[in-house]
Amino acid sequence: MNPSFLEKIVDHKHKEVAAARARVPESGLLKSAGEVKNRRSLAAALQPQAVPPVNIIAEIKRASPSKGVFHPGLDAGSLAAEYEAAGAAAISVLTDERFFKGSARDLMAVKKVSTLPVLRKDFLVSPYQVLEAAAWGADAVLLIARILSVQQIRDYLAMCAEFDMDALVEVHSREDLIKVQQTQAVIIGINNRDLSTFETNIQKAMELVRLLAPNQISVAASGIAGPEDIRRNVENGLTNFLVGESLVRSEDVKGHLEALLAAGETH
Repeated sequence: MNPSFLEKIVDHKHKEVAAARARVPESGLLKSAGEVKNRRSLAAALQPQAVPPVNIIAEIKRASPSKGVFHPGLDAGSLAAEYEAAGAAAISVLTDERFFKGSARDLMAVKKVSTLPVLRKDFLVSPYQVLEAAAWGADAVLLIARILSVQQIRDYLAMCAEFDMDALVEVHSREDLIKVQQTQAVIIGINNRDLSTFETNIQKAMELVRLLAPNQISVAASGIAGPEDIRRNVENGLTNFLVGESLVRSEDVKGHLEALLAAGETH
C-alpha cells in the first residue's frame, strides 16, 4: 500500500528535524527563544467579540500536497498586512518547505509587519520544532493530535507555556478528541480535512464541536470557502475559523475576508 500524504510528510519531518539540529543546536535556539518578549495571545484573540461576532485566523499558504503550487509569488509580509487591515484576528503561517513551499522567513516577515498573534503551522513531531517556533518569534504553534501521543501533546503544551506561547491542538475525529481530552489543551482546531487523503468534509467541525469541554475554544479549519460556509458553522455554534486557500486564491483578499466576517453579523 502506498503511504498516505500524512505518512510521507511525517517521515520527511523526522529527517528534516535531524538535519536542522545538526545545523543549529538546541542551545542556540534556547538563547534566541529566551530573547523574544511580549508574545501575543492567540487565546485572547479568539474570545467572543461583539462586532464582528466571528474571528478569523487568516493563513499564509503558497501550496498544498494535493493541489500543488497555487500562489508562487506570494509576499508573506504584504499579505499579512492586507489580512490585518481587513480585520483578521490572527495570522497562520505555513512553515513547511517541502510540501507547502513555506519557510521560517515567511513567519518572521509576518511577525515584523503585523501586530496580530502569529501561529506557526507545520507538522511538529519533535520538541526541537517547538523550540524553533519560539526562537523565530511565533506566538503559537499547531499540534496535530493524529501524529502525536498523549504524552507528547502534554510535553509540547508544557514547553509552549515555558515560552509564553499558545498551542492550537488539531483534531479530525472522535479518536483524536479522546486523546486531546487527556491533556490541558484549550484551543482546539477541528480540521474538516482528512490529512491522509486531503479530502474535506465541512460537516466535521459542526459535528465535533458539540463534544468539546466548556472551557475549550473551538476553531473550524479547512473548506471555508465563502460567506454561506461561515453562516452554516455559526448556526452550529462555531465562531472561530482558520481560512487559507480561499483567501490566498482570491483576487480581492481584503474584500473576501471582510465578506466572511460580515457573514457572521448577518446570522
